[in-house]
Amino acid sequence: MDDLDKQLINRIQSGFPIVSRPYRQLGRELGISEKELISRLARLKDQGIIRRLGAAFDSKKLGFTSILAAMKVPQNKVDAVAELLNSYKGVTHNYLRDAEYNMWFTLIAESTVRLAEIIEEIKQKSGINELLELPATRLFKIKVDFNLEKNA
Repeated sequence: MDDLDKQLINRIQSGFPIVSRPYRQLGRELGISEKELISRLARLKDQGIIRRLGAAFDSKKLGFTSILAAMKVPQNKVDAVAELLNSYKGVTHNYLRDAEYNMWFTLIAESTVRLAEIIEEIKQKSGINELLELPATRLFKIKVDFNLEKNA
């Protein structure tokens, strides 16, 4: 990763331009072409440095509902269950924890009915019924930007 990659990562974390050609605008800001900027982003994504590039919305204000869920997943099923969870558009986070309920994920859906349907599908497809549904009682939203430039 060179200094320009670091500048690019710093720039896209917050304040992504909402214009018809955001990559062209970002390229101009960084002194590179739109094509080179897109190529750099693709490379950083392929390398796993960038996981996702997209907007974050307040799902509750948009009429959606969400839960945090935890499953007891046998070690030999971890990869398959992770792949299953990741196949749902509403799964925004999926991670392992060192605990009895070792696979945790967040799920967003358009209604509590749809949320329950998806949870039931996950149980059926995974063969795992030990699943805790943990609805939020308070919202904690943590925003973190990582500064990759030495003197910024």
